[in-house]
Amino acid sequence: MALHDNEMRAVYAATLNELIAADPNVVCLEADLSKASGTNPKVSHAHPGNFVDVGVSEANMIGVAAGLASEGKIPFCASFTCFASRRVYDQITISVAYANNNVKIIGTAPGVTAGPNGGTHMCFQDLAIMRAMPNMHVYSPCDVYELLAMMKDMVARRQPTYMQLIRPKTGKVFDESCKFEPGKAVRLNAGDDVTIVSTGYTTKLALSAAAALKEKGRSADVLHCPSVKPFDEAALVESAKRTRCVVAVENQNIIGGLGSACAETLGEKCPVRMKRLGVPDQFGEVATDDYLFEKHGFGVKHIVEACMTLILGE
Repeated sequence: MALHDNEMRAVYAATLNELIAADPNVVCLEADLSKASGTNPKVSHAHPGNFVDVGVSEANMIGVAAGLASEGKIPFCASFTCFASRRVYDQITISVAYANNNVKIIGTAPGVTAGPNGGTHMCFQDLAIMRAMPNMHVYSPCDVYELLAMMKDMVARRQPTYMQLIRPKTGKVFDESCKFEPGKAVRLNAGDDVTIVSTGYTTKLALSAAAALKEKGRSADVLHCPSVKPFDEAALVESAKRTRCVVAVENQNIIGGLGSACAETLGEKCPVRMKRLGVPDQFGEVATDDYLFEKHGFGVKHIVEACMTLILGE
């Protein structure tokens, strides 16, 4: 599969085609947003027998997926993040997580990437609410290479899973050798002055911040956490013991998601200076990513400022 310059939803659809060809038990489910997810026409034409569009009925999609999973199928259900998490939370809780059904739920356009759709569609709490659900694994890939590796791992494991999917092009972090392992962080930059922890959409920002810090004579340990749950506590503690200060940045409300996972871990196992960056417990609005980064304070310059403040002990 050619991944260069591809957007995530294109790779999502192409990977589904590969997975279906390898195992006809894999099924693609949609709730009238298949063009937005990239599966129409890619998957719907290539594998019409493995493509189900339930219409504008996300809760029903989860119920159908749970029924398919109970019969040995491997359903991938996609919708806008707000619909794939908030709207169907009870159905996921009972039919997927409580029953421990092998359903893969894909939340597209997470956080600020919902941009033009505004506050109603800008879901800043999906990592938090999914992370709080027993049996649920919670992932957020940062580029198309990691997405491909993650989907291949997901189909091989029988477990409820929630994955964020950025729809636009994301830039390159990994390459064809990328591997994904649940519960493992990836050190993308080595440093001893501060630890920057990120996931998904904000990992590129974290790397840019590390480069800016280098110009200031400071080195950042950048931990990318594609697996928000299970969370790599050991990697964070090891890094924090060296740097003694941690900045967590995420495309989410700062309550309950990656930053909270970091704070909980450090509070119990390695108390150090820490700052959580993200959306400060507010709803979204129609705006560009850059505008929202600036408004809520989690763009590259804000990460650098937070790191310097912690390093200097201010």
